Amino acid sequence: MLCLRFSSPPRLALLACTVLLTATALFGDAITMKNGDRLTGTVIRVEGDSLTLKSELAGEVKIPFAAITSIDSGAPLSLVLKDGQTLVGSLKAEDDRYTVTTAAAGTVETTKEKIATIRSEQEQARYLAALDRLTNPGLLDLWTGFFDAGYAATRGNAETNTLNLGANLTRSTSRDKISLFFTSINTNARLQGKTQQTANAIRGGGRYDLNLSKKSFVFALSDLEFDEFQRLDLRFVLGGGGGYRVVKNKTTVFDLFSGANLNKEFFSTGLRRTSTELILGNELNRKLASNMVLTERLVFYPNVSNTGNYRLNFDTALSTNINKWMAWNVGFSNRYLSNPVPGAKTNDLLFTTGIRLTFAKPTD
Repeated sequence: MLCLRFSSPPRLALLACTVLLTATALFGDAITMKNGDRLTGTVIRVEGDSLTLKSELAGEVKIPFAAITSIDSGAPLSLVLKDGQTLVGSLKAEDDRYTVTTAAAGTVETTKEKIATIRSEQEQARYLAALDRLTNPGLLDLWTGFFDAGYAATRGNAETNTLNLGANLTRSTSRDKISLFFTSINTNARLQGKTQQTANAIRGGGRYDLNLSKKSFVFALSDLEFDEFQRLDLRFVLGGGGGYRVVKNKTTVFDLFSGANLNKEFFSTGLRRTSTELILGNELNRKLASNMVLTERLVFYPNVSNTGNYRLNFDTALSTNINKWMAWNVGFSNRYLSNPVPGAKTNDLLFTTGIRLTFAKPTD
């Protein structure tokens, strides 16, 4: 604010206002509000319904854009219009009339309703750098994901220990997505002096999606699985297909996909099996609340080489944020195999709960 009320003589008040007005012209941008308030500082950006002004004393302050009657910028600003045109230069705005003095085109006039956003030179450079990084990212850029860890124990007549670990890494750009996952569970029990392992399974894999349009995509995948009590030493799956994005908005992403894969299975009994399977599945990511996310994935694998047999994978998890980097996670997973080796059951259920640590590499 430039002009203050003084109880001192009028000449002193006039001198103070003159000094402040001169300082504003030399060192900052000036904003005048509908109620007569005058603010000085540096215009950072206009986003949505608010203008962000940075001052030395108050830091960054958000001001309702509709409440501003005039803007006088000392430094060049970038005005992006709704038709895609960008004007760069000093700005003088009165009510709805905006005048930009550019180096290339001279003075250009526009109106407030035609403006999509306003950015300072530094903010515009940051925006363009971030946009370029999203369009042409390096392989190590834009990774996000989480690590899960859970532990449970009992003591008394029997001693049990259960440890489950998991991780999910995703790199998404405007044209493709890379997903990597890993999960494991290990449980042992000690009863009457004898220790026995009751669960030991490891699952992992990756998938690459290439966007063909906003709705359609193709993918390639590879999965690896070990399950001691299903007598499965290794299941190696390699396949691909295509998908359709049924819903994508701020709270929900829902995909349908199909394809085919090659499945090679190695069992501890000595059995080796190779088969071709179809892939039919869906994937859901749903934001239930500001701090709660539900994920679900169901994939059906009909066996083409040995018709009548099939696999079914189902995974779902509910994550509730505790803070920006920590969440409480509850997960359920089912692996169904219609033709297990003799002595093994068809179903393997996995229930986990524990702490989730999330991370995201900054893009700016």
